[in-house]
Amino acid sequence: MKEKDIKMLLEQVKSDTISIDEAAETLKNLPYKDMGFANIDNHRALRTGFPEVIFCQGKTPQQIRDIMCELVKNGGNIMGTRATAADYEAVKEALPQAVFYEKARIIAVLGEEAEKGELPTVAVVTAGTADIPVAEEAAVTAEILGNKVNRIYDVGVAGIHRLFDKLDKIREADVVIAVAGMEGALASVVGGLVDAPVIAVPTSIGYGANLGGISALLSMLNSCANGVAVVNIDNGFGAAYMAAVINKNKTCQ
Repeated sequence: MKEKDIKMLLEQVKSDTISIDEAAETLKNLPYKDMGFANIDNHRALRTGFPEVIFCQGKTPQQIRDIMCELVKNGGNIMGTRATAADYEAVKEALPQAVFYEKARIIAVLGEEAEKGELPTVAVVTAGTADIPVAEEAAVTAEILGNKVNRIYDVGVAGIHRLFDKLDKIREADVVIAVAGMEGALASVVGGLVDAPVIAVPTSIGYGANLGGISALLSMLNSCANGVAVVNIDNGFGAAYMAAVINKNKTCQ
């Protein structure tokens, strides 16, 4: 439930459109709903501006389905990350409107139309093609959270002329997400070329000394470029969420 929903409910009580008892019934599951295996945070959208997101990894398809069915009662856009095709099939049985973004591994139920007018922009930039799955998690998340996304893939430092060819498009963005494995150099290069915040996402792509993304993570943390922040390895969702918060606060000013 969002702030606008609470205000609308209070206006209905004030105008005697609904009774106090009816309003109390609507609010009784705030701030959370205990489902036994999960406590659904119905209050999160009111507190943070974005509803709870389901991390599907480690949950059964049936648990994911039941959580999504509960969340969808409050409206808005519902999403689950790190989902499998089996998870999606379980959700789709109960919610036929659900969609599955296979590359991004995201299940979404889109119950809220995108706002009209010019949307804030996020550029999602990858070093290589192998980084695209993590980049797609970021790109789809950013779109669901109300941003326009420009995808700029396979422009890593091994052929840096490719990055320069796309620089005008990258510089149009309000926030840039730089996704890279190997040594993670892309984030520093982009950070030195744009005036927007850069959110760096190290990926687990690379040979042995990449250490499953730790080398890229440390490189990004040690970036000499200013304005670069770093999220966890392969955490495209976290990067996109932070980008959405930055853009939301910027548009509210």
